[in-house]
Amino acid sequence: MKALIYHGPGKQSLDDHEKPAITAPTDAIVKISKTTICGTDLHIMKGDVPTCTPGRILGHEGVGVIETVGAGVSAFKPGDHVLISCISACGRCAYCRKSMYSHCTTGGWILGNSIDGTQAEFVRIPYADNSLYHIPAGADEEALVMLSDILPTGFECGVLNGRVQPGSVVAIVGAGPIGLAALLTAQFYAPAEIIMVDLDDNRLEIAKRFGATATVNSGDGKAVETIMRMTDGRGVDTAIEAVGIPATFELCESLVAPGGVIANIGVHGTKVDLHLEHLWDRNVTITTRLVDTVSTPMLLNVLRANKIDPKRLITHHFALDQIIEAYETFGHAAKSHALKVIITA
Repeated sequence: MKALIYHGPGKQSLDDHEKPAITAPTDAIVKISKTTICGTDLHIMKGDVPTCTPGRILGHEGVGVIETVGAGVSAFKPGDHVLISCISACGRCAYCRKSMYSHCTTGGWILGNSIDGTQAEFVRIPYADNSLYHIPAGADEEALVMLSDILPTGFECGVLNGRVQPGSVVAIVGAGPIGLAALLTAQFYAPAEIIMVDLDDNRLEIAKRFGATATVNSGDGKAVETIMRMTDGRGVDTAIEAVGIPATFELCESLVAPGGVIANIGVHGTKVDLHLEHLWDRNVTITTRLVDTVSTPMLLNVLRANKIDPKRLITHHFALDQIIEAYETFGHAAKSHALKVIITA
């Protein structure tokens, strides 16, 4: 089969690779129909994720059709159309029993990280009963790919951890796909204002169309001053960090109001300064999280009811044999205006 192989920082290739096989009774082999590229894949390519070693097939999102299942799989059978969760969960360990599936002792975020992933023609899914979802009849596969990772990530790590409330003021720093996913799902809770912050005017314009009440281009270095003026000097109730670099996290530290929450979504590969000299007396909560995908069933219901349109995040389409070009397009989003790309296997 064809698969996208990681060869170390900055190095990747589309190669022939042995097709995966069942290795445990709880496994399923899924024939990929559509997958995508995540910002986390770009962090891997930068060398920010040391658990992903050379030789790994990348990717942790996708939809497909089950080809075969292990003897221990009871909820799925060959021929079923399925959504692949970015998180693999055994369902039995202490963390899974707390619904902290991202910390599953034998699973978690392993696809495209410590085991081969979805940017290939076939993928092995461990713990299939807990890590796959039946695709609703008539659902759009491309929209469903957005439910593998970015929508539950934006919702759980940004909106839920950020304690977004009706009437609150929210700032989302980073108008990339994850930030926009947080924007879409924050509207479930009717905040009074959602302020999007980014360097890219094109993405900020998209954010307005997606429901942002205001946008701020931080390129002039005056984002804090601007937002403080917009909030009468108080700051924001929830500051969501959706980039993963020191400057954007420190910006959130400067934006959050007393009693507010800084909710980190970004993947951080370098240290960030925590300015306790400014925050120690402000009743501020800082949250971190890897998505657990506990919200996926709810998001499937919301999608089925046409209450959200994640397909709006998709800007480009590629075939699997064009995946290197897809990475170039996604990795140079300021030039290509890419948000999410769909790759058809």
